[in-house]
Amino acid sequence: MARDTTDLTPIASMDDLVGHLRSGEKPEESFRIGTEHEKFGFYLEDLSPVPYEGERGIEALLSGMQALSGWEAIIDDGKLIGLAGSNGSGAISLEPGGQFELSGAPVKTLHDTCRESNKHLADVRQVAKGLGIEFLGLGSSPVWTLAETPIMPKSRYDIMRNYMPKVGTRGLDMMYRTTTIQVNLDFASETDMRRKMQVGMRLQPVASALFANSPFTEGKPNGLVSWRCDVWSDVDNQRSGLLPFVFEPGFTYADYAEWALDVPMYFVMRDGHYNDATDITFRQFLDGAFKGRVSDPEANLGDWTNHLSTLFPDVRLKTFLEMRGADGGPWRRICALPAYWVGLLYDAEALDAAEAMTRDWSFEEVSRLRAEVPKTGFATPFRGGTVLDLARESLAIAQDGLKRRNRLNDEGSDESVFLAPLVEVTARGTTSAEELVRLYREEWQEDMKRVFKHLTY
Repeated sequence: MARDTTDLTPIASMDDLVGHLRSGEKPEESFRIGTEHEKFGFYLEDLSPVPYEGERGIEALLSGMQALSGWEAIIDDGKLIGLAGSNGSGAISLEPGGQFELSGAPVKTLHDTCRESNKHLADVRQVAKGLGIEFLGLGSSPVWTLAETPIMPKSRYDIMRNYMPKVGTRGLDMMYRTTTIQVNLDFASETDMRRKMQVGMRLQPVASALFANSPFTEGKPNGLVSWRCDVWSDVDNQRSGLLPFVFEPGFTYADYAEWALDVPMYFVMRDGHYNDATDITFRQFLDGAFKGRVSDPEANLGDWTNHLSTLFPDVRLKTFLEMRGADGGPWRRICALPAYWVGLLYDAEALDAAEAMTRDWSFEEVSRLRAEVPKTGFATPFRGGTVLDLARESLAIAQDGLKRRNRLNDEGSDESVFLAPLVEVTARGTTSAEELVRLYREEWQEDMKRVFKHLTY
């Protein structure tokens, strides 16, 4: 998230919290696609990570991007920590370890998404080249230890860095050594939200296998296909993972709001300052627990919006749905991830088919998939088959959905062309991570420099 929200509207009742979620409802013709992708910067001469400070650091990169784009600077405690385009045209932000993120604008088609991503990458390369910086498309940093990873000067991350070791063993790895590709999608009603969230929650482990791309840690294979997904097994289980109540047939906005109320907060922002609030839940905040700690202790809708952005379930509900199960990857994957979910969820027939495919998958079954996929990928068993079978079935549904959408580019191609990388991995039957390890061992003489070269944008 590039910038936290300020909305001083008081919260009068639970209806206001639920109403905020409900306010995201849109007619189908107004549905949009918002794609986010993160990448690791490194210095070409020695493959070291890029710090914030210095003439060739992240701050200099952001300044160069601002000069090129004309986007507005986002400042935190006097530091440039992101850029915002005008009229909702996207944003550039920093993840805790310097991962460079584009939060794309809400666009109508996947062709728009791919044009946006390609322009962003071209602009980044143009600025970064003069600084000796290149970018890596991988789901986890392949060589740097946690101690070697830079720390970005972002106030909310300072709070998270202190809090994470209290609630899990792998939160700092998540913050500093992982990247993802995500897509934000719209819903028309509470029923539509429920259906999309339930399908999305059940299929996240399948998406994790399709996009598994983090097999290296600290210079060698780590034995996993998705180290990033495995990290999420113990980050902060109060606010992340699968949500059992989402699997219930009558799941509602209010159910999500009730859950969110009892998750500990990270911060309360007042006058541009981030005040640590990790010792209270939002429900306690509403009940006056922050009195005496800030000049304005009453909760407002900006606080609620910010709190929702600090929750990390596999599908996150805000005024849109955010699909969170994929590793970061090379440029073709940036378009493939939204293509998969748009194909499944933005076509009525495809959504019916995806719902029929997954409706009877229990919370326990999906939990097992979520735990095993980072280790065994497509080979993970499910009922009488494997996750590879599920990947192929869901991919076929997505392809058909995109073809029915019939959004064509200037060459007359529909959006299903963006699924090509996923068609390739399912045809091969092994994850991208397994293919990387094969190349590393059989063709690259176990040289990590070849990994960087292969995956540089």
